[in-house]
Amino acid sequence: MHHVVLERWSRRESALHRRDPRAKIAALVLFLTIVATTRHGFVLAGACYLTLLVAVMLWARLPLWNALARAAVVLPFTLVFALVTILAGDSERAGLLIGKSYISALAVLALVSTTPLPQLLRGLEMLGVPRFLLMVSQFLYRYLFVISEEARHMRAAAASRRTSANRHTASRFRAAAGALAVLFARSYARADAIHRAMAARGFQGRFRLLSMLRFGWADALFLLAAAAAPAAIRVAVEVRG
Repeated sequence: MHHVVLERWSRRESALHRRDPRAKIAALVLFLTIVATTRHGFVLAGACYLTLLVAVMLWARLPLWNALARAAVVLPFTLVFALVTILAGDSERAGLLIGKSYISALAVLALVSTTPLPQLLRGLEMLGVPRFLLMVSQFLYRYLFVISEEARHMRAAAASRRTSANRHTASRFRAAAGALAVLFARSYARADAIHRAMAARGFQGRFRLLSMLRFGWADALFLLAAAAAPAAIRVAVEVRG
């Protein structure tokens, strides 16, 4: 599944993986701000932004084509709004919407693919994001693993009992609806058991990292370079235009 793949990518080894999550979060915010506020000459600037992100992906030793394909998951949603914008007579804005959404999605993917979730949430907490929101995000993310595991078990069980008698559309729909209800019931029970186990082991509402975060010179240099590169691209494009 998508979240499982990203979890596996975030555990790899590279210079970008070793950077402090606060530096990477700040770099992402600056990059998204620059991309969002770029309007004139976006075709050239967008191509440069995309090239910069491709270089980051290669530097992080991530599977490039897989990453580019996964970032395209935002396009079906963006295309709906782009179509509405085109029908309103503003095709230029529609192109900006598609380009900016894809580049932004790829930038976010670069962050979550190089930062394990506990470190990412810890970095957000140290930057002032409310702990309650981060805790909810952590549990929602982990809950996906519970649902995916239960769904895998139920799919294997259903495949072993499948016969030619339940191939009709109506019966298949009723079976799918029942399976979905059972899936969430079993997932809820499993999640409740996990919560009880965590409480029994002294969980106090906060996930602790095995190592402390340290913002060093390498992280400062990375943040400086990550802010300067897109800013330089935008200035160069606007001066050229």
